[in-house]
Parts: sequence; structure tokens; C-alpha cells
Amino acid sequence: MENILEVKNIEKYYGNKSNLTKAIDNISFNVESGEFVGIMGASGSGKTTLLNCISTIDKVTSGHIMINREDITKLKGNSLNKFRREELGFIFQDFNLLDTLTAYENIALALTIQKVKPEIIDKKVRGIAKDLEISEILNKYPYQVSGGQKQRIASARAIITNPKIILADEPTGGLDSKSARQLLNTFEYLNQKLEATILMVTHDAFTASYADRIIFIKDGKIFNELIKGNDTRKEFFEKIIEVQTLLGGELNDVI
Repeated sequence: MENILEVKNIEKYYGNKSNLTKAIDNISFNVESGEFVGIMGASGSGKTTLLNCISTIDKVTSGHIMINREDITKLKGNSLNKFRREELGFIFQDFNLLDTLTAYENIALALTIQKVKPEIIDKKVRGIAKDLEISEILNKYPYQVSGGQKQRIASARAIITNPKIILADEPTGGLDSKSARQLLNTFEYLNQKLEATILMVTHDAFTASYADRIIFIKDGKIFNELIKGNDTRKEFFEKIIEVQTLLGGELNDVI
């Protein structure tokens, strides 16, 4: 399989010489095309900083991040904006939908910016909406739909440009249990049926159990790694809990 993401010896420091914090300490790993990978760790472990660097929101202090063989640590300005817009899909805990746009318009926005023909946009939006079972709410605004529906709109927006990788930051954090399960089923669909590559940061073991592989971060370093393999999701969940216990996270980081 082809590596979509290659993280090579990255480090990230914050502060100055008198008060220097090492948030990421020489982390390296790869994500193959079509993989669903989770990143876990207690609060302050560096997992969000890692995702921010991969998503181009933050810059590494040293090391390299390759996405589809493009070294994103070297991109700047318009080149960086173009890469972010065309190659990355984002799903955030707080949805980040535009309240003044309908669900249809939110999903279509990235393609509109890319000046894709309206008839192609319409076909793509209606196709992904059907796949994710949100066709009936395309004309509604974000404030008119549930949290779970908002996340499915956000998922549709993330996948509409056929990005090389979807980056999800605590995607179930603001959802009730039913909506969270619906979203995770959506992720399974994106990954297994649409062959989307997903990298997801989460503190929740149940959410993580939907992934193929989990990378655990502690004190800015990779602490452990779990591969689902032939395990059932329940068996994988139990293994995740065991590692979380070893990590010494607080109770909220375990359940």
C-alpha cells in the first residue's frame, strides 16, 4: 500500500530559551492509503499539537511531514492555502459550519472556491448527501438540524473534494451517545466504502475502537501502538482501555 502520510522525526517547541516546552519529541510514523488511524493520549500529551502540525495549522520546529509525497513543512502562502484546500479534509468537534449557508451550500463551498462547474457540484453534493443520509436536510441551515446531522454535513464537506486524508479532531466530543454512534458509522462508511484515509485524535476509547490502528502519545513521544487486525471492536476496545490504564491518564481520559 502507498503511504499517504509520512511523519519524519518531527519536534515542536513552544516558548523561548528561558521557558521552553517540548510538545512533540522526535515522532515518526506512516499512514497508508485507506487506513483509519486514531491518535490517543491524556490531556497535554501532544496529540492535538501533532494533529495541528499535520493539518498545517501549526509549524513543526524540526523534521518533515509528507502528504502524498509533498513536504508540507516547506509550503508557504498561497501554495500552502491551495494544498490545504485541495488535499486535506477537516472534521472538527464544533462542526465549523457557516450558519448563513444551507447544508447544501456548506458542503459545496470548497468546490465553489475551486470554480468547479455548477452541474458537477450539484451531482457531487447530492451523491454524498445520499450516501450519508442527509438528502432531506440539504436546504436547512445548521441551526435547524441536530448535532449528529451537523457532523454528517461536516463529514460530507470534508470528503467532497476527494482529499488525500481526512483529519478529525475529537469529532464525537460534543455529541450525545446516539449521535456519536451515527457519526462513527459514517466514518466507517467513508473509510470502507469510499476508501477515505482518516487520521483522528480522540480521548474516547469507544470512538477509537472504530479505527484500524491506534497510536498512543505520552509526553510528546509515541508510547505504544495497537493494531486491530482480526479483533472484534469489543476486543479492540478492551485492549485500548488496557493501554490507557498504562498511560496513567485520568479517569476522563479512559472512559
